[in-house]
Amino acid sequence: MPKVTIAQNILAVNDTVAQEIQQMLATRGIRTINVMSSPGAGKTTLLERTIERLRGELGIGVIEGDVETTADAERIEAAGAETVQINTRGACHLEAHMIRDALAQLELTRVNLLFIENIGNLVCPAAWNLGEDTRVVLTSTTEGDDKPAKYPHMFAASQVMVVNKLDLLPYVDYDLAKARRQALAINPRLRIFEVSCRTGAGLDEWCAWLTAFVHGDSNTVCKQSYSSAATARGT
Repeated sequence: MPKVTIAQNILAVNDTVAQEIQQMLATRGIRTINVMSSPGAGKTTLLERTIERLRGELGIGVIEGDVETTADAERIEAAGAETVQINTRGACHLEAHMIRDALAQLELTRVNLLFIENIGNLVCPAAWNLGEDTRVVLTSTTEGDDKPAKYPHMFAASQVMVVNKLDLLPYVDYDLAKARRQALAINPRLRIFEVSCRTGAGLDEWCAWLTAFVHGDSNTVCKQSYSSAATARGT
């Protein structure tokens, strides 16, 4: 029982820091998206293509989370975005205090859209608020179409789902309709985009949504609620 109490206290402290981050970014007019997926789904590639397409329209910043290396941050910086790397040295998710420290290293005056690329993991990141406005879960056709059913808490805690690698559909055993059906059964309000970062399919719609999201279109804004993460961790 004491272990449960300690865990709840840690999460409560994290939520307090996350709320402070969210308020600070909102004051600056910065919209923030927490991007989560399993390893290899294509988070970094999606961000690269997004930055390339929205260069000159939006000021994009990225906080890169990885267990080790700066490889992804180097790719994002080369694409043209303000970038800060967080290496967790083994931890399977980012936490709000890490984001607070990373923000101190970003030139926020140039940013109106901030992406947080979380650690590749469909379990732990769902339970930790980072001060984001909304959450995006990325899946890919190479992972199998059962990810929503196997990891329901992640899809319940997210507001947007992106299915990547559409170009590989002819070569893999992936039922797109099944994946959509499972995801919507878990979260009927989930907004779904289907894209290929290789061919560019679906990216125009994705980028149009991001632009509207930044400008506060009420039909596109999916505000992150702190209760959704609590639901994901079963509290």
